[in-house]
Amino acid sequence: MIAEILATGDEIRSGALIDSNSAYIAERLEEIGIPVTRHSCVGDDFETLVSILKEISTRVDICVATGGLGPTADDLSSEAAASAAGETLVVDAKALSDIETFFRLRKREMAASNRKQAMLPRTAETMYNPIGTAPGFSLKIGTCLFFFLPGVPHEMKRMLSHAVLPRISKMPGALKEHCLVRNISTFGLTESATGEKVAELVNDFPDVKIGLRAKFPEIHVKLYLNGQDLPTMQTRLALATEWIFKRLGRHVLSLKGASMQTVVGDLLRERAATLAVAESCTGGRIANWLTDVPGSSDYFLFSGVSYSNLAKTKILGVAPDLLKKYGAVHEETAKAMSEGARLVSGATYAISTTGIAGPTGGSDDKPVGTVCIGLATPEKSEGKRFYFPFGQRSMNKSIFGIAALNMLRKELLGR
Repeated sequence: MIAEILATGDEIRSGALIDSNSAYIAERLEEIGIPVTRHSCVGDDFETLVSILKEISTRVDICVATGGLGPTADDLSSEAAASAAGETLVVDAKALSDIETFFRLRKREMAASNRKQAMLPRTAETMYNPIGTAPGFSLKIGTCLFFFLPGVPHEMKRMLSHAVLPRISKMPGALKEHCLVRNISTFGLTESATGEKVAELVNDFPDVKIGLRAKFPEIHVKLYLNGQDLPTMQTRLALATEWIFKRLGRHVLSLKGASMQTVVGDLLRERAATLAVAESCTGGRIANWLTDVPGSSDYFLFSGVSYSNLAKTKILGVAPDLLKKYGAVHEETAKAMSEGARLVSGATYAISTTGIAGPTGGSDDKPVGTVCIGLATPEKSEGKRFYFPFGQRSMNKSIFGIAALNMLRKELLGR
């Protein structure tokens, strides 16, 4: 059994929006043993949609399509699906009831245009959408079973996991084996260097498939194992994971794919410790990452974006003479910033960043990509200088922030 993925919408076709849906769907299908042979993307054109649906129906057993289920005139997926299947559109009573309930529960008036979302191909099976107005549906076109999902990512993900994947898993011809996946998050090596270190896994574990995913600035190593003997598979995957850990060592963040901010948060919580952050060049990025983690209020106390020298002195207490002597981008300045953040907040630990994200502002001794990171603990404080030669400002800000969290991670782990 093989599958394709179809993304629709002019905003996706033109590049105005990044198509993250297709990557997510492909990964989830592969996890249940359904190979994805092709990704397609078309705009909001009726004839083009009908044509691509007919093409796909002759090639694969399953297609997951996203987008085009909204209430506006350019949302054409239902109409195109009906045409490709040789059917008429009818009002689906269940879908209409779900949409009406959605608005009623939120005490909002339903617009007349939303009724369009309940117009589905005659033989379509509705898929409930409790978090949006667009019902999904499944429909057989030729010999291919299509699943039409909303384009809104969080709506798509819920429908995929609750309605689509369980149904595919029960289909005749679906993989009857177990499929185990292990995601190992790492930091500190390039994708190519990581690949070289783990390339020989196939020699010891030919049954384990390995893949690398760059999630800048982290690199994720994914292990896949299919089979019927679950206990043996679990043992094999554990051994393969141990093999990877030995090869990558201190660069491994988590054997469960957790992000740097999640790992640091867990370490702080385990130690009943708290954290404050003083940011200059990262502009609040570290604080944003930390607070994206549910429960971060257990350990995260304070963030100060001290972008100017005046803020560094007035808020963090950095001595004006120190700034005059060393400048804003220096190990001593970073050290003083972390000390100030810890003092102001009363946190157990504090980290700071001050650097040159670019693309301008660098010099011979402090080129673009230079960052100084401070760390203050109950026992000591220190500042370190790093250089990351990335040309893009956004990339530099991200790796500066991750490097600061990594410096704290090593401290929490006892180096």
